[in-house]
This record gives sequence, structure tokens and C-alpha cells, in this order.
Amino acid sequence: MESLETLDKKLLIFDSDISDDMFEDLDSSEKSTDDISSPSVSYWKNAWIRLKKDPLALMGIFIIVIISLAAVFGPMIIPYAYDGMDIAIQNQGPSYGHWFGTDKFGRDIFVRTLYGARISLTIGFLAAFLNGVIGVLYGGIAGYTGGKIDMVMMRIVDVITSVPSLLYIILIMMYLGNNVQSILVALCLTYWTGTARQVRSQILSLKHQDFVLAARVVGENKFQILVHHLIPNSMGPIIVTVTFLIPQAIFQEAFLSFLGIGIQVPMASWGTLANDAIPALFTQPYQMFFPVLCISFTMLALNFIGDGLRDALDPRLKKI
Repeated sequence: MESLETLDKKLLIFDSDISDDMFEDLDSSEKSTDDISSPSVSYWKNAWIRLKKDPLALMGIFIIVIISLAAVFGPMIIPYAYDGMDIAIQNQGPSYGHWFGTDKFGRDIFVRTLYGARISLTIGFLAAFLNGVIGVLYGGIAGYTGGKIDMVMMRIVDVITSVPSLLYIILIMMYLGNNVQSILVALCLTYWTGTARQVRSQILSLKHQDFVLAARVVGENKFQILVHHLIPNSMGPIIVTVTFLIPQAIFQEAFLSFLGIGIQVPMASWGTLANDAIPALFTQPYQMFFPVLCISFTMLALNFIGDGLRDALDPRLKKI
């Protein structure tokens, strides 16, 4: 074996043979090749970036914003009242003075359509919000508690869903009367069941994760773990589910008003306007066309938004 002195001599000879010309300084642009080219993006920011890339979702948001602004500020600008009658101009077609024409009582259909948007959108968003809150809490408690409590709570859901929701709604409307409050109560009795099932399935898949165990170790109780950890980590599917509840509630209200058991005159909703237009369907079809068109555009826009949120909030598609 070579001694250490011999190895040192060989290293000195090797170093002396290396010329400084064999090395050159790196360019400044090449020195940062190992740096991270893009900063980290949070879950919600990443979802917003992907949502902005969905043209149908953006179009849906634009339509809903325009309809909402028109419903809020339109009646303030238009010089007609939603219940103002003028027999001299009854059943007139669309014109410069009356964009959507007039009905059999001479009321301006355009301003009544805007008032109808107020009622329909209010019922849709409020019903979705209330059903979302009820469904999230109910499904979260059932999924996290488990055992017999979970079984009993979900059997109650099965019983509720086994009875047609229209029967509940008609009974509530007959008892409380035909107004916005009774429609909200009727919708909140049944529409939360789908959200509860969705939340329960999410909680069942998350409650055995490590972050739940860590929360237990630091002393948080079951309610704190559910509210502070499990439900926030399930917000993606919850938001999508609640978003799809909005067009369902709008359509349900329009359907009830169309049947004559929803909003009553002189108040106007899109379903009420469609119901009022039935006698003149073949002679003045525009009276039916405009409220039905608003219902269709609103439901289409909300479905576009729901589809966009479902794609944007899917954790399996988190990478941009």
C-alpha cells in the first residue's frame, strides 16, 4: 500500500497540472437555474386561477351579475310600478316605451320581470344557503359521530327523501300561505338531504387523517374538530353542492308559482308571470317568452358556474 506521503505528492502533481483556463465563471442567468421559478399557490388561489380559465363559468358569473344588478337597480330607473295598471295600453307588444310589452292589465312586463328576478333570486340564494348550513351540520355530525347515531340520522334522511318533496311543499304552503317565507320554509324541509349525504361521505373519508389525531392530542373536543378542521377541508365539494341547489330552488319556486300555489298577485315572480301569460299564449306569446327566457338563462348560468367550481375545486386537478 502507498504511504500517505506518496499520495500527497501525487495530489500536488495533479493540482499543478490543472490550469486555471480549464474553468470559467457561470453566467448570471445560469446561476439561478436551481431557484424555484414560480411561488407556491394556495388551494383557493389555485382554484380561482383555474376558474378564470373556464370561459363558460365566467360567462355564467357575468350573466348572474348582470341579472342581479338589473333586478336591484332597474326598478329604480324605470318610471313604471310593478303593480301599476293602465287599461288603455293593455296587451301591447314590445315597443320603445315598454321593452317587453304590457299584460292584460296594462302593467309593464319588463319592470315586473325585474321584480320577479328579485324574488326568484332571493329565494334561490337564501334557500341554497339555509339548506347548505343545515346539510353541512347534519351530515358532519352524522359522519364524525358514527355508530348508532349515524345510522339513526341517516335513516331519518331516507324517510324524508322517500316522500315526494312536492307533497311537503304543498302542505306547508296551504298552512302558512302563499308568500316568500312559506316557500323558504318548504324548501328548507327537504333540500338539505343531498348536502347532508355529500358532507357525511367527505367527513367519513377525513376523520381518520393525521391532522384530526393531532387536533385530539392538543385537546380540542369533537365539535371544535368538526367545525375547525373537518368541514373546512370539505369545503370544495360543499360549495359545488350548494351552488347546484340555487337553480333547483329557483325552478321549484317558478314551478309552484306557475301552478298557482306560489307567489300571489300583485307580487311578481318569473313563475307568476309565466302563469299569467297562459290565457294569451297564442295571441301574445311575448308575455310567456320573456320570463321563461330569464329562467332559462339564469339556470344555465348557474349550472355553468357549478360545473366550473366542480372542476376548479377538484383536488385531483390542483396543478395548473
